[in-house]
Amino acid sequence: MATSYPELNYGNGAKWIKNLTQSRLSNFLGGHFADVNLSSKMFVHRLDGPGVVDLQVWSAPGLTKPLFAEAMRQKFRPAKKEESFGPSCTNHWWKVKMTIPSSWKEYERVQLEFDPGCEAMIFSTDGVPLQGITGGYGGDRRVEHIIPRGAILRGTYEVVIESSCNGMFGVPWNGDTIAPPDMNRYFKLASADLVVPNQEAWRLMWDFSALRELVDSLPGNSALQNKALVTANAIMNAFTTGDDENIKQMRAIAEDVFGKGWEAKGPGIYDEGARKAQVIGISYCHIDTAWLWPYAVTQQKTARSWSTQIDLMGRYPEHRFACSQAQQFKWLEQQYPPLFEKLKHKVASGQFHLIGGAWIENDGNLPSGEALVRQFLYGQRYFQSRFGKRCETAWLPDSFGLTAAYPQLIRDSGMKYFFTQKLSWNNINVFPHTTFNWVGIDGTQVLCHMTPVDTYTAQANVGEVNKAISNHKNLESNDTALLVFGNGDGGGGALPKMLENLRRIRAVTNNHRELPPVSMGSTVEQFFEDIERDSKGGRSLPVWRGELYLEFHRGTYTSHGSIKKGNRKCEILLRDVERVATLATTYQPASSDYVYPKKSIDECWEKVLLNQFHDVLPGSAIGMVYDDAERLYSEVRHDCQKMLDQAFEVLLTTPSTACGDSVLGGRPSGFLALNLTPFSRQEVVEVPLSGDGDLPSFPTVIQRSLDGKRGYALIEYEKDSICNRETSMHDECLPASVESVSSNHFILQTPVIKMTVCEGRITSIYDLVLGLELIEEGQTGGLVIFEDRPNYWDAWDVEIHHLETRTPLAFSSFRVVAQGPLRATIEAHVKYGRSDIKVMISMDGTPATRQYDLRPLIRFDAEVDWHEKHKFLKFELPLSINNTVATYECQFGFVQRPTYKNTTLDAAKFEVCGHKYADFSEFGYGVAILSESKYGFACEGNVLRISLLRAATAPDADQDQGLHEFSWAVMPHAGSFLESDVPRAAYLFNSPLHVRAIPQGVAAVESFVREFPFSLHGARNIFLETVKRGEDDDFESPAAKKTVILRLYEAFGGHGHTELRISRNVHVVAAYTTNLLEDTKAELTLSCDIRGGGASKLDLEFRGFEVKTVKLVLADAEGTLATNSNFDPVPAVIGR
Repeated sequence: MATSYPELNYGNGAKWIKNLTQSRLSNFLGGHFADVNLSSKMFVHRLDGPGVVDLQVWSAPGLTKPLFAEAMRQKFRPAKKEESFGPSCTNHWWKVKMTIPSSWKEYERVQLEFDPGCEAMIFSTDGVPLQGITGGYGGDRRVEHIIPRGAILRGTYEVVIESSCNGMFGVPWNGDTIAPPDMNRYFKLASADLVVPNQEAWRLMWDFSALRELVDSLPGNSALQNKALVTANAIMNAFTTGDDENIKQMRAIAEDVFGKGWEAKGPGIYDEGARKAQVIGISYCHIDTAWLWPYAVTQQKTARSWSTQIDLMGRYPEHRFACSQAQQFKWLEQQYPPLFEKLKHKVASGQFHLIGGAWIENDGNLPSGEALVRQFLYGQRYFQSRFGKRCETAWLPDSFGLTAAYPQLIRDSGMKYFFTQKLSWNNINVFPHTTFNWVGIDGTQVLCHMTPVDTYTAQANVGEVNKAISNHKNLESNDTALLVFGNGDGGGGALPKMLENLRRIRAVTNNHRELPPVSMGSTVEQFFEDIERDSKGGRSLPVWRGELYLEFHRGTYTSHGSIKKGNRKCEILLRDVERVATLATTYQPASSDYVYPKKSIDECWEKVLLNQFHDVLPGSAIGMVYDDAERLYSEVRHDCQKMLDQAFEVLLTTPSTACGDSVLGGRPSGFLALNLTPFSRQEVVEVPLSGDGDLPSFPTVIQRSLDGKRGYALIEYEKDSICNRETSMHDECLPASVESVSSNHFILQTPVIKMTVCEGRITSIYDLVLGLELIEEGQTGGLVIFEDRPNYWDAWDVEIHHLETRTPLAFSSFRVVAQGPLRATIEAHVKYGRSDIKVMISMDGTPATRQYDLRPLIRFDAEVDWHEKHKFLKFELPLSINNTVATYECQFGFVQRPTYKNTTLDAAKFEVCGHKYADFSEFGYGVAILSESKYGFACEGNVLRISLLRAATAPDADQDQGLHEFSWAVMPHAGSFLESDVPRAAYLFNSPLHVRAIPQGVAAVESFVREFPFSLHGARNIFLETVKRGEDDDFESPAAKKTVILRLYEAFGGHGHTELRISRNVHVVAAYTTNLLEDTKAELTLSCDIRGGGASKLDLEFRGFEVKTVKLVLADAEGTLATNSNFDPVPAVIGR
């Protein structure tokens, strides 16, 4: 057989030095050889200056953020390149007029290159946002604006540009991303040029970049990696003149890897090759609603980013963009209506995908259960109202851990899929799953995917596509992964180079097997639906039960204490407002024109939900953000108090004023206290006494403080009672007293509990009934300070090594404030560093709840003037209790966490999140710490701690500096946690009575309702959390149907049966269970005929930690009692 193989060989062969060839690739673009390599061929023409690009500018005053119409009314001045603008966070508006040479008509593309060094947005001259600009030379650079073909043919083009003096990640003063902002930075207009890009050179650059990624990312010595290296090397060797023909030649070489004619197929490239792609690409633009910039800047970031993505959809039909956070949509709707209309069309066409279903991407640990419900309720209702659809996938990629209550809330909000990835940041253990069933505390599951790419801001490169499978932890049960790509945190989204790169990667996988195939054009829901189908409804997937605890950012449970307090107080205020407003509309006299304040309630909730964003509530934002957040909380408190006053005007026969209100004026004749919880309670109420020592007529003051300024009264409430019953000391009371043994030795006690404070520390807590010492022998409790210097993320992290730096604090001075019998109080002081700490330590003569045989709370009310840096203040109790777990409240239930460190999984939970209580119990006895505004806890061995204050310096240099007022309580209890009344006590501790002043001359105050019309009877483990009006009620029409929504949950983790009794004065015509969005699930059977005039009742069954929503439909205005027109209840006398 003839052969061409020669007989003789005098050459030296084709042996190469692979590593040197691979290193050579870095010289083809940029760098030292930029003037002679491909970078020198990227543009054909570049012009600037007057007559080509004419510039005018107007600088908005201060930090104002005028919108387009206002800016256009201002007087602009001439401007030029190289001018500097600032300072930080100011806004500058440009009018840009371009004159395009007629000879440029022949080119494929003409662009405006506008680089202000900061962020900017381009508008049409009639105010339509066209795209965002990201100045500078980072990887997120986007400074080109494509001039429409019609303008090129016409020869002129005009746009308006708003530039904002902040980078994509704010303006950190020293270049470190999380450093506090430099508020005096200026930015230079580096370019305002008319350019003609060499489009084929750009495409060759993308070709070469993809080849280089293959070389750098694939395993060494694979066939595809070597072929990519050979091809890239050949392209470099072929580079000569860099003219059109030469570039065409080099691009042909690249087809050896991508395939012949691949580019002509455009988005059709995804229709070839593998029938099922393993990697599904979805574009996403994570915009932190506030972080290193305030809310106002986010509003601009949203418009910039989304307009850019809409622009890209026109050039890349396969581009699908997923977007969450209803709040950002609402801002866009309010401030950029033309862009919002474009967005609506893209949602309808299926290119712009709604995800998340929540108001914002909130923190996943700190919001209350009801707040998480409202995140979904307000989010889903917004999406439904504006786009005619709801979200199907919950989406929290960046939240710092996720409560185990979430699966139930997600499913009951109309979603069954969930995406996250933050646990990839764990700094101790690697989370073991990628795709799994996440099961919550009640047993509800959602299908969860944590992208194995380990980021929600992927750059769509070969390494990430490969990692999507190589890092996948559940390939045995599912082999697909979501590639969530696009610049984020500060916004931006996908760049053209990302979409170009993905086409090339798919072209490669259509011809080679070493890389998993990637697809574009699918939705997130389609990705999950495929998993659900292939896993037989999730049955072949692994299961993770309980919380998704992030082993990182544990300091966020404590950072910025005032924001945590504002959140908790506003959540509870809104709960109370809704209850009272519901009662007012249910019982209002016919003469009343009161209307349920739905709009005001919604506005308040939206402010609270906004502040729950995952960099605001955790305390990890810059100081400017907290100026905004505190203002919002102040507005909520003001508006809630106004709504409470209005509702009380309906329910009470006489005007009254909230105590502490500046309009109180004069000396009241007495006080009344209203209980808005469904629980019985016995409370010591503190009332101010007049300067002359005279006592108000009500309540009866049993005890005075030693300085004579405060009086103490005892008030009782029966179950479901709103109005107090005045009482005096009786057999159920536990007289409290304080004994001063010496200047630094005090004993607070009741007949059941005695606490000793000696030499500034708690040396004993002794149960007198059981003869049991609760403090470990030889140890003391009290305040402790730790050094707090995390490895990097200052406001976010507290590291395990901080526990090695414990310094106990001992109070140095004491003063007896109240001696009993209702309240015994000592005032304790300690000075540490530059800080002053004052704590009022009290014991009341009343039990924590009305449960039989309960102990009183030991209450600590702190006033701290805090001026430390990198210190961590905590309170701890070393207890003579032994258990392997401690119990912490979470949303609608609790979780238990280890107290030991057998494994690294156990050790990682050295600082954890709790809500209103943390409990450490064994058989027969336990101790809980109750919190009214703190969320950080720990139980290390037998030492139970609550975290009080931190002092980070980045990104807010002044975090937590200044005055703080907060409270906590110690609750000893007989029996284990499940036998205790800790959840109810914590509920009451967080629900202060609404004390109102009775004006002079009023002999009595009567109420139209003495008790809640909705009461629970039966299992003590069922709590009524929420009472509100239905979302779909017509509040303006007196004749419209009224509905009342009740939200209940099981609090102890077991089954329960309860009877919901409805007062005979509230006529219910129908009752339903609903989901959290108030869609009907099933009709409930009322146990009696409401036409018979008796009370109604519903039997309700609960599984452990189940949340149940009940909708009651009241008789309409035609009925006899719906508007209370004939209702004359027995008045509840609450003053005399």
